[in-house]
Amino acid sequence: MLRTQISLTEKEYAAAKREARRLGISLAEMLRRSLRGLLPADPSKPWMRYAGMIETGKPDSSQHLDEVVYGFKG
Repeated sequence: MLRTQISLTEKEYAAAKREARRLGISLAEMLRRSLRGLLPADPSKPWMRYAGMIETGKPDSSQHLDEVVYGFKG
């Protein structure tokens, strides 16, 4: 992993820290996720354009995909 430095206003930094805390993740992870959402999909994996993340807080949510994604049992 590479390290980088960015400059934020005090308001941007405070807002980003609040959002990271709300999500239960580090500021660095929140910024990485945000950046991934802006970057184009890897052209060698076109299906990745349709991939995404859903956070439920439940470790077994992958076993209940219809309920997590659509709100009902499939």
